[in-house]
Amino acid sequence: MTRLGRLLEEFLGPDCPFAVVAYDGTEFGPPAAKATVVVHSPDALRRIVTRPGELGFARAYVAGDVDIEGDIYELFRVRDRIPSPRFTPTQLLRVARMLDLRHLRPLAPPPEEMPKRRFGLHTIRRDAESVRHHYDVSNRFYELVLGPAMTYSCALFDPPDASLAQAQAAKHDLICRKLALRPGMRLLDVGCGWGAMARHAATHYGVEVVGVTISPVQADWAQAAVEQAGLADRVAIRVQDYREVADGPFDAISSIGMFEHVGAERMATYFGHLHELTRPGGRLLNHAISRPAGQPPGIDHDGFIGRYVFPDGELIEVGSVVTAMQKAGFEVRHEESLREHYARTLRHWVANLEMHWDDAVAEVGAARARIWRLYMAGSAAGFEANRIQVHQVLGDVTGPDGDSGFPLRPDW
Repeated sequence: MTRLGRLLEEFLGPDCPFAVVAYDGTEFGPPAAKATVVVHSPDALRRIVTRPGELGFARAYVAGDVDIEGDIYELFRVRDRIPSPRFTPTQLLRVARMLDLRHLRPLAPPPEEMPKRRFGLHTIRRDAESVRHHYDVSNRFYELVLGPAMTYSCALFDPPDASLAQAQAAKHDLICRKLALRPGMRLLDVGCGWGAMARHAATHYGVEVVGVTISPVQADWAQAAVEQAGLADRVAIRVQDYREVADGPFDAISSIGMFEHVGAERMATYFGHLHELTRPGGRLLNHAISRPAGQPPGIDHDGFIGRYVFPDGELIEVGSVVTAMQKAGFEVRHEESLREHYARTLRHWVANLEMHWDDAVAEVGAARARIWRLYMAGSAAGFEANRIQVHQVLGDVTGPDGDSGFPLRPDW
């Protein structure tokens, strides 16, 4: 076996679930491996060594120095055996000898990476910049990945064999029922994305909807979809930060997959303002990805997700969310975890991306397509292993007489 092969086999372990093929003739791994990691050049090692951990490998993949052929989920099976993949000092020295010490200077990061940022988090201007980095990519790209539902949040697979479009409609309908929507009500959809929730609520529940997003590209697509559906008299789409909404009260507020951008420092502001916008007897449904208890809040701002995918994103443990909602004046009435459903949702998105790979690359470039494949597959593995969770938390605003109108037993 080559020197590189011995090093990688030692690092990954004898029972590595995927095969490895490298530029120097290295080949090892199970004979019937479902996935193969192809190392194209020494630059892959330079990136991994000069930026140890997940970011180094991610940069090598985004740059095309490494390819992942076959079942990408096999790559994440090593996570349980190597939680923090870093070479030991001895292994680093061996790599340095293989590459020549002069070549261990860091390579420039591949495109699409956000600069490291520590201060001034979650101002209106900063949040707009971070959100547009992720969402103002290409509506056509998101159509290829998300499919006809054009919904970028956890679906509800009930029944389990539902299509992705059916599962997204089921999720929206569940939220409408939790919010007890009825004709004539006003609904605020915070972080409305491409408007799927707004259109569902207006079409099936007869409500008037205000949808807000800070992505102009999303808003343009959502507005066109509203007009095409003949809902322009009932649905208004705005480019607006949640802190700028001032035309309450609303009978109900939905926030689906937006809370991850709020930040722990802004929770009180966020829930406090939404409480001000909710009429007595009204309800708020907060649907958000979270961290399990015992893990620090947030996303590693210097890791792959923080630098390439969700700059400034923060995942907050659901107990803290419940407490913040209640401090703001909401009475929390129901909580539901949809963790396994998000893993299924992400697997659908990855399959869509891989099915339309050439079109996706033509639309946004190979680097962006690689970023999305890696992050969505890794997120699916994270939900399956309970390293990431997603929760719907329902709260209401009690009226002056203490009666919220909440049923003794909900019908959903």
